[in-house]
Amino acid sequence: MKTSAQVARHLLLALGAVYMLAPIAIMLMSAFTPTSDVLAGKYLAHPTLDNFVEVAQRVPLGSYYLNSLLVCAGTLLFQVLVCLPAAYALARLRYRGRALSVWLVGALLLLPFQVLAIPIYLVFREVGLVDTLPALILPFIGSAFAIFLLRQYFLSLPSAMFDAARLDGARTGAILLEIVVPSSRPALLSLGIFTVTSAWNAYFWPSFVLTSRQSATVPFGVVDFINSEAVTEYGPQMAMATLSVLPLVVAFLFAQRQFIRGLALNGQTG
Repeated sequence: MKTSAQVARHLLLALGAVYMLAPIAIMLMSAFTPTSDVLAGKYLAHPTLDNFVEVAQRVPLGSYYLNSLLVCAGTLLFQVLVCLPAAYALARLRYRGRALSVWLVGALLLLPFQVLAIPIYLVFREVGLVDTLPALILPFIGSAFAIFLLRQYFLSLPSAMFDAARLDGARTGAILLEIVVPSSRPALLSLGIFTVTSAWNAYFWPSFVLTSRQSATVPFGVVDFINSEAVTEYGPQMAMATLSVLPLVVAFLFAQRQFIRGLALNGQTG
């Protein structure tokens, strides 16, 4: 009976894996297949690299990659600077209204960014930030998700560690830099993966706030192959999509162990 349950569980996991990986397999096969063959469903019938050549000729890959890297690095850096102290305060400091603060952060998790897009755009237009890289970074530095993720990890750290530091006369800044940051590498790495992936793949907000391609990011390269007649060049588009996800896949392969460890957060609450 136990063996049958294990077989059923593994079968369901295998079906889930096929379901999740099928779009990626289609993308990769399409990237090496002429568009005419893709439309006919003849993947890899005539393998070619012409799609990647066309991408290199039509899309400013260097500019898109550089802009995406700057946006990802800036968003992650400022998120850590803002969200790490906020998460520490919610997890370890005692002050009036802390419970309310936690509830407000939780409520912000339920608020779609699309609701705030127009007000933020109007503010950025007044201060001259439209069509700039800072406009792609600033709305996301105070992430409720980042605060909540780090707070849950900080709650899992031993209280005795913080008590000993305070008895030794350590101030809050020293505790953050010398204890919290070194002890929170898995959580910070997990946050980094979530933040970089989100910033790298973002299209809604960049398409909303950018008026030219000067500050355009990688997702704009995928859209470049949809013309005004609603005809999609699937081969080059999938080649561009492959190039767009490749850096994320490589980064995840190097960081997967720490990423999984960071997700295994202790469920205790403060």
